[in-house]
Amino acid sequence: MPRIALVTCRPGPEVSADRDLPVLVAALTQAGADAQAVEWDRDGVDWGGFDLVVIRSTWDYSWRAAEFLEWVTACGKVTRLANPAEVVRWNADKRYLAELATAGVPVVPTRYVAPGEAVELPSDGEFVVKPASGAGARFAARYTPGRHDVAVRHVRRMHAEGLTAMVQPYVEGIDVSGERALQYFGGRLLHASRKGAVLARGTAYDERKTAHPGLEVWVPTRQELAVAERALGAVPGAPELLYARVDLVDGQGGPRVMELELVEPNLFLSLHAASVPRVVQAVLAAAGR
Repeated sequence: MPRIALVTCRPGPEVSADRDLPVLVAALTQAGADAQAVEWDRDGVDWGGFDLVVIRSTWDYSWRAAEFLEWVTACGKVTRLANPAEVVRWNADKRYLAELATAGVPVVPTRYVAPGEAVELPSDGEFVVKPASGAGARFAARYTPGRHDVAVRHVRRMHAEGLTAMVQPYVEGIDVSGERALQYFGGRLLHASRKGAVLARGTAYDERKTAHPGLEVWVPTRQELAVAERALGAVPGAPELLYARVDLVDGQGGPRVMELELVEPNLFLSLHAASVPRVVQAVLAAAGR
């Protein structure tokens, strides 16, 4: 009987409930595994006692990044961790978008402003400011050129917390065609979803946002699939990924990668219940290696 840990985080005011977690624990248990949901920072856990540790909903990691990455490194040394520790470390910092762009992957144009650097913002058009280590639209906001003063305070607040800021043009296509999430599991497309725009004009960066508004089933186009697979193929070292989510928006010339989620992407299984058996099969196969 394989022992499998599905890793999550402690509940809190800024953390959404993982609706997929009890479904996966029950399905894996029914399939014959000893499956447990375990908080990544729980004291006294013998991670080496598990055949497989699957990061599922560590949705507080971005504001505890150093501590989380220490756990990732330690856990990866004593058991099979999915995704692998080197992948998690690379993907936990959204400066990976620059690497994808260098590899020829169409991404949303991004400029990074590290602590101590001068804050330069676009002079025309709407733009987005968010942290290079973030999730769930935390510390993200959309600005018009006339609100530079507010955006600068936003960046300085992130710098005070040691965070690098990202500045991107606001991709207007998201207001028309939404954001598409292509989910991969076990190396194959699992399902796809579409959601509406997260960042409403005028919403403060420190306000809590609805991370997945208007979520619905989506059938990806050939062009979307091509961009997603190109992004996955550009991950350094061509590692074996148990799971991945490629978030796309329509930009100049077609779909562009907004984010490549390889750490703890929401699987949206409540919307795609038919995908549960495939997820279970892939997890069991990974545990058996």
